[in-house]
Amino acid sequence: MKALVLAGGLGSRLRPFSYSMPKQLVPVANRPVLLHCLDRLREVGITDVAIVVSSERGQAIRDAVGDGSQHGLRLTYLSQEAPLGLAHCVQLAADFLGDDDFLMYLGDNIFASGLGELAETFRRDRPAVQLVVTKVPDPSEYGVAEVDPDGRVDRLVEKPKNPTSDLAVIGVYFFTAAIHEATRRIQPSARGELEITDAIQWLVAGGADVRAAIYTGYWRDTGRIDDMLECNRVLLESTEHRLLGEVDAASEVCGPVAIEPGARVVRSRIVGPAVVGADSVVVDSYIGPYTALGRGCVLAGAGIEYSIVLDRVSVRDVRGIHGSLIGRSAEVCLSDGDLARHRLVIGDDTRVEVVA
Repeated sequence: MKALVLAGGLGSRLRPFSYSMPKQLVPVANRPVLLHCLDRLREVGITDVAIVVSSERGQAIRDAVGDGSQHGLRLTYLSQEAPLGLAHCVQLAADFLGDDDFLMYLGDNIFASGLGELAETFRRDRPAVQLVVTKVPDPSEYGVAEVDPDGRVDRLVEKPKNPTSDLAVIGVYFFTAAIHEATRRIQPSARGELEITDAIQWLVAGGADVRAAIYTGYWRDTGRIDDMLECNRVLLESTEHRLLGEVDAASEVCGPVAIEPGARVVRSRIVGPAVVGADSVVVDSYIGPYTALGRGCVLAGAGIEYSIVLDRVSVRDVRGIHGSLIGRSAEVCLSDGDLARHRLVIGDDTRVEVVA
């Protein structure tokens, strides 16, 4: 089985970060979302992977991920000139996929519990399509699968006003080669895209075996800031305590904390789960639970928790930072005023003065 990873979206909901980097490269738990996706593929024994990238941002992804060898994968990059739909991505990858079964993975989705059981079910039963669904409280926000008692899909409905099912279709699909004819038979939707939902519905209408597998583990689309922070929290839960950097005798490290090589912690308190990236310096500061601090950062007289801090960030004399996402090479420093708690969403190369 091969894999097709879709990493061409522009990420408008993650601005300002997606102005300066592909949204799939924004890190959670100090690792780009896209690499978490590739981890899940490797875990189920897939090694041949095509990644669909946009012509505008594709080089940044190639530079970050490489040829896949360091991840135990063989990667092929396919460039999509415009966002023409998920079914168009399947058409674009037709030569790479051939007649093989494949897993299609939306590259901004996190499946923290892995895909092993889903892949095993597909390989055993081998329906034409196996959708991955999960129960959601508000199905009207999703594409929904109406499923019979045997797990066969009767109908797909996009964001139904009056849902008859609470099973939302989420970011992993398993396909046999039957999907290729379906993508050729459909027409662009009202928004000008070839919708994978329409292709699957074409197969359903023709009597093909289309099934739904319920995913009960942790899943999240990382399309919004709060989703990124929640994924960061969940993934940090599995942090292994390792102190590979320097921690002086005046510092306190509590719980599962990973301090990477070259990092220094001086007169500070760190409460896990948390990660301090390589070559970062933490002085007279507090890092609270569910914080991922990137590489080469400087925290001096700072306090931060439940946050994602990207590489080369400087935070000086500002405490009470919570639920924040701070972009690469940003600077946060103190100004005059009166404010006790701060939530910051700061893009790359930004300078912010926070009132004291």
